Amino acid sequence: MAMTAIWAHRGASGYAPENTLPAFELAIAQGADGVEFDVQLSSDGVPVVIHDETLGRTTSGSGAVGEHTLAQLQSLDASAGRSGFEGVHIPTLQEVLEVVAPTSLTVNVELKNSEVDYPGLEEKVLAAIAAFGIEQRVVLSSFNHYSLRRLRDLHAPSQLAVLSNDPLFKPWKYAAQLGATAIHPPVHTIFGRSYVRKATASGVVVRPWVVNADRTLRRMFRYGVDAVITDIPDVALALRAES
Repeated sequence: MAMTAIWAHRGASGYAPENTLPAFELAIAQGADGVEFDVQLSSDGVPVVIHDETLGRTTSGSGAVGEHTLAQLQSLDASAGRSGFEGVHIPTLQEVLEVVAPTSLTVNVELKNSEVDYPGLEEKVLAAIAAFGIEQRVVLSSFNHYSLRRLRDLHAPSQLAVLSNDPLFKPWKYAAQLGATAIHPPVHTIFGRSYVRKATASGVVVRPWVVNADRTLRRMFRYGVDAVITDIPDVALALRAES
């Protein structure tokens, strides 16, 4: 059984402001096997890395991400009130790829387009990844499964992953219908080892989110999931070493 990979959720977001360059740099420093982050579009069409569709929770701004230009977005403080990180900004996809592309990390780009339609997001993400030549170690995921189908129709060379919030019936079969080879379910919907075995037997890998509790991390390692997506990669790495 292959070793479970450790992916840093929005970077090492347990220690640095989520989806910021310091969070990704820390994930690399801690030895994570991969990073996960979210991409939306500014009003002038630039892919930016931020989770919420609105600005209030993680930045000094307010209103919708997609109603602000890149210049307006990058003028905001994205430290989310975390001491020692004042002044960090919302990064562009380009800036994040500049940090992670020189590493060997797997890069999970979540297209954040399930609540807001960002026309052209798929094409822009594919173009940015291609410019760095890292298509083979990129995973593209979305809760918007029409977007995953669009990526497939665009012949995306990267792996596609189905994100879900709720338990899906035989999600490995559903993933195959979409042309995806991975499922990223919330960890509480993995009800037993057989879930992982059936997915693996179907050629579909399982990467649950967000896995932070020691007991849950250990259980996922026992189940043999392909990766865990966690806010605390250093803790997950230490527990994996004990498993």
